[in-house]
Amino acid sequence: MSILINAETRVVEQGITGNEGLFHSQQMLYYNTKVVSGVSPGKGGEWVLDGKIPVFDTVKNAKEVTGANASVIFVPAKYAPDAIYEAADAGISLIVCITEGVPVQDMMRIKRYLREKKTRMIGPNCPGILSPGEGKIGIIPGNISIPGNIGVISRSGTLTYEVMYSLFKAGKGVSTCVGIGGDPIKGMNFVDVLELFESDVKTDQVVMIGEIGGNDEEIAAEFIGK
Repeated sequence: MSILINAETRVVEQGITGNEGLFHSQQMLYYNTKVVSGVSPGKGGEWVLDGKIPVFDTVKNAKEVTGANASVIFVPAKYAPDAIYEAADAGISLIVCITEGVPVQDMMRIKRYLREKKTRMIGPNCPGILSPGEGKIGIIPGNISIPGNIGVISRSGTLTYEVMYSLFKAGKGVSTCVGIGGDPIKGMNFVDVLELFESDVKTDQVVMIGEIGGNDEEIAAEFIGK
């Protein structure tokens, strides 16, 4: 079992016509993730990846036509806040923002805005989420993990891959890996994800990977100790 995403999650990719967007949309498709649409203002009506994915001008249109319920954002930092607002306003239930360099002041406003929406957000400046055998949204390599009962939460992108690969080599499987990102202001935090793992009957153990700076780890320790 997985948290946040599964094999039926339908993804719209914001920034799909850029080099990074095209490359990682192809990787997500290779992993059998349902990438059903892309968004690139001014390029609506086009198709990418040999006609596999339609491009729309807005997230709202993409959701209405393709039934997308999750978004992954591959746009430059100066456009990322508007992309997040647009996805939330369109009713997307999960936003994964890969973009790094989003200003802290913008993220403070976004954090407050999302509290009024039925939207969860992972990131920014994160590798995304992988549920082995189910799907992946973001840039976590799909070949370094197998399905299992261990949840992984990480603030560090590189250490995420190291731990996932170490578990893989040891024959231990993962239920879901969530790379929440290391920025001071972000969407979901350790406790948000721990609560979901606690309710997941298929997740028996959790690996939590911290990073220098902030007190996220201390807050998570207090939650675990209750």
